[in-house]
Amino acid sequence: MKYLFMGLIRLYQWTISPLLGPVCRYYPSCSHYGYEAVRTHGAVKGSALTAWRILRCNPWSPGGVDHVPPRKRPVWHQRLRALVQSRTGSAVLPEPTTKPNAQGV
Repeated sequence: MKYLFMGLIRLYQWTISPLLGPVCRYYPSCSHYGYEAVRTHGAVKGSALTAWRILRCNPWSPGGVDHVPPRKRPVWHQRLRALVQSRTGSAVLPEPTTKPNAQGV
């Protein structure tokens, strides 16, 4: 389902978006935000984030920079991971919580 949504967003970006021009008040554009949200959070939560972003993109909104929030691990996943690590004795490096900026730093 995730890849279907990502494909539909790409199809929109290649066909309809060039005809409309740059009309989004936010950076990145709503379609790029939607693609990244679905890629990062999956079909359900990514679609919800995209719908909320499209609802906020209106003439009364100030706009600005709005990146997709990073994916958070649920508490049960962190506890399970800690339990497995304590039993095996292996040290697994934690995943980075920050996303690189536009310059890749």
